Amino acid sequence: MNDALWLKAVLKALVLPPTGPLLLAVLGLALYGRSSRLGRALAAFGVAGLLALSMPVVADLLGRTVDVSVPFDLDTARTAQAIVILGGGVRLDAPEYGGDTLAALTLERVRYGARVARLTGLPVLVSGGSVLEGEAEGKLMAAALDREFRVPVRWIEANSRTTHDNAVLSARMLKAEGIDRIVLVTHGFDTRRATAEFEAQGLAVLTAATGVRGNSDRSLLDYLPSMGGLQRSYFATYEILANLVRVVHLNR
Repeated sequence: MNDALWLKAVLKALVLPPTGPLLLAVLGLALYGRSSRLGRALAAFGVAGLLALSMPVVADLLGRTVDVSVPFDLDTARTAQAIVILGGGVRLDAPEYGGDTLAALTLERVRYGARVARLTGLPVLVSGGSVLEGEAEGKLMAAALDREFRVPVRWIEANSRTTHDNAVLSARMLKAEGIDRIVLVTHGFDTRRATAEFEAQGLAVLTAATGVRGNSDRSLLDYLPSMGGLQRSYFATYEILANLVRVVHLNR
């Protein structure tokens, strides 16, 4: 296991919700005996932050800060030369499948990528390696597209562990065949960073984003904490921090 990737996974688990706000609340309780005002403030901020992040309305606001996707345009997409579908995680040792299988995010991308492939007739590249352990995402994605969606995969990139790796290794494979204009299939919250990484490799990118929130009217449920809201806040918060880290790294 790569130590840097393991450390990144631990930091992500500690900083992002729900653990990050909970740790802040625990710190506040621990400090309460020494400084009641500071301890009370930290505990309240941690609990209130977790409740806020669990609200769908807050999750949507955070999501809009990172989602730069535009509505999919079929005519424009047909001017591309290939489709690239990014992996989004693997579910390890799923007993009902007899081994590793696609996690929910990856499955959503694969399903939408299959639709885009049918609409455009473009060849497909899948990108994703084994991040910490288990079967490479690319191989599982290719198998699902072939067996379950009846969409052939021309290229399998199965060695990447980060979005940067996705872009570098995919671009290398595509450019070897004279391809420099792609349709990139990922989630709306991931479009800003993923597009920037692929464009940095000299590829023209058209996005085909899935998981984009619609414009339906708000209801009372949007203001009540829920697991769905917390999960969306988790993804958005991760992308906000990852984009910040990328900008800092580029400006060094």
